[in-house]
Amino acid sequence: MNRKEIFTQHLAQTSDLPLALDVAYAKGSMIYDTNGVPYLDLISGIGVSSIGHGHPDILEAIKLQAEKHLHVMVYGEYIQNPQTAYAKALTDQLPSTLDCVYFTNSGTEATEGAMKLAKRFTGKTEFISCINAYHGSTQGALSLAGDNELKDAFRPLLPMTKLIRFNSFEDLEQITDKTAAVFIEPIQAEAGVILPEEGYLSTLRSRCTEVGCLLVFDECQTGLGRTGHLFGFQKYQVTPDILMLGKSLGGGLPLGAFIASKEIMSLLTHHPVLGHITTFGGHPLSCAAGLAGFKYITDNLASFDIEGKSLKIKEWLFKMIGKEIPVRSAGLLIAAEVGDFDKVIQVVKSFYDKKILTDWFLFNNTSIRIAPPLNLDLSVLDTYL
Repeated sequence: MNRKEIFTQHLAQTSDLPLALDVAYAKGSMIYDTNGVPYLDLISGIGVSSIGHGHPDILEAIKLQAEKHLHVMVYGEYIQNPQTAYAKALTDQLPSTLDCVYFTNSGTEATEGAMKLAKRFTGKTEFISCINAYHGSTQGALSLAGDNELKDAFRPLLPMTKLIRFNSFEDLEQITDKTAAVFIEPIQAEAGVILPEEGYLSTLRSRCTEVGCLLVFDECQTGLGRTGHLFGFQKYQVTPDILMLGKSLGGGLPLGAFIASKEIMSLLTHHPVLGHITTFGGHPLSCAAGLAGFKYITDNLASFDIEGKSLKIKEWLFKMIGKEIPVRSAGLLIAAEVGDFDKVIQVVKSFYDKKILTDWFLFNNTSIRIAPPLNLDLSVLDTYL
């Protein structure tokens, strides 16, 4: 059997027609196949490789940590420097009310932990999320998803969940004293990069405070510099009670986190003890890699010129497609409207034929996704024109 046959026969598939790019290695903004052909990665592994593949700072951190130790004990029992150092680095960049980090294996697991924490803190069980939202695929996280087609085959899911329309001020009235938490992306990603209207997030914040529920921001896609701010919510000056991170958090290795105040987070330590537990969450290798990537981003975010790059990528897109098209963007999270889904597939395939990797969105079938490494060298784009 060749590699593709093994791939299709012995690895669980997520679609009927996987792309099946046969990867040999990756470096910078390029992924190389087994024939040595380079592909320009304009989706960063769906936001994971935010400073490119094989960044030397991250590789060095992985090497140094691997020489010290890998797994030694389940999360939260032993003091491990990669975890403590990363937690301190993250909280140093966050408001004082977000000063306690719980590391998980992924963004989905961050959702699960945040849901449990909200129940524990408020004593309530209703959760509200948005239509066209995505917070993960495990059953609790899937219960919050804003797309019934994704959910229907797996029902029954969690009860007492409710969907509201993103940017609907009217729908905020559905948040009541029965609500444990509202889970929301400050900028909707899988919906096709939908930005909040002026005053929407601040009004949401006020409503949550008024009824005594927690506000949870899912920044798995918008966090760590993607929008031009270190965290997307900083642009809107609205602070959540719980912040969720994932994707690029691990510098290319599996890592997620939910972050709250010490007061709220401490409730997971008693009644019952081990109120939330994970074997591999906050793995020392992932934390070491993530911390190296995070330091590089914080040190260089201004020089990345995220907004300038975004504008130049849009101009490049117009030339590649042959006309100007509607584009929505939050820094280097970009949705380009190309028409219906058939057109999306056609454009993604035409880019792939040119050895350029783009993608579409889960809950927007009219746009292609562009989310390149933050440190992308723009000069490489001109070689494809």
